[in-house]
Amino acid sequence: MPAAWLAIGIAVALSATMAGAWAVALGSGRSGWIDAIWSFAVGIFGVIASLSQIGAGDWLPRQMLVAALAGLWSLRLGLHIARRTLQGGDDPRYAQLRQDWGSGFRGRLLLFLQIQAAAGFFLVLAIMAAAHHPAPSMRLADWLGVAVLVVAIAGEAAADRQLSRFRADPANRGKVCDAGFWGMTRHPNYFFEWLGWVAYAVIAMDLTGAYPWGWLALAGPALMYWLLVHASGIPPLEAHMLRSRGDAFRAYQRQVNAFWPGPRRVAHEQQPQGTSR
Repeated sequence: MPAAWLAIGIAVALSATMAGAWAVALGSGRSGWIDAIWSFAVGIFGVIASLSQIGAGDWLPRQMLVAALAGLWSLRLGLHIARRTLQGGDDPRYAQLRQDWGSGFRGRLLLFLQIQAAAGFFLVLAIMAAAHHPAPSMRLADWLGVAVLVVAIAGEAAADRQLSRFRADPANRGKVCDAGFWGMTRHPNYFFEWLGWVAYAVIAMDLTGAYPWGWLALAGPALMYWLLVHASGIPPLEAHMLRSRGDAFRAYQRQVNAFWPGPRRVAHEQQPQGTSR
């Protein structure tokens, strides 16, 4: 199949999928389904893009490896968000959008989810660029990319478990989670999510210039960093946490980096009590 036709098909399918996510979120009253469906969709179409035959230089073992990595990432993240959605209420970021957009919420949400579909499309292109590297055997870069993605998935899963255990302990009621990875960065799940997209760039890029399409995979980590740090990730989430946690979260902000892991800074004042994260 020509790469252009495959890309067009995936773009249309992602647009239709996110329109479906819009209907599910409005019908169920739980906007968490949006992120779960988006995660599954990017993974499914990433697998399809990986395994499709689009060039004479394709090498099936690498295609299968990248497809497996994309599927593993999607399955873990999608199931985690789905479980969280079943157990809880509305995602606070979307709840704030509902409040901000008022009567125009339905229409503006549909447009917003089409933007998410476009972002997912560029991420699928990054997966496809990695899968279709024409090298006829496994390279050091392939194994390095696998290692990076395994670390990213394991780290994000560990951060999610740490937060879940913290919330489940009654002794932590009224406190902000700073356990484990949460004491190194305020958003370890976001950091590890970004790191996972670095893996595809590592696999795809060819410093010899033999595979110029491999540089397309840089769109993955670049786009994900912008989304998480400057758009739909940290800004709305931290705005919500400041509204609900107040001074407790402000103290946490002064002590712990927002995104990049690093040593905790010495607090100059005792952290006030807030509400649990």
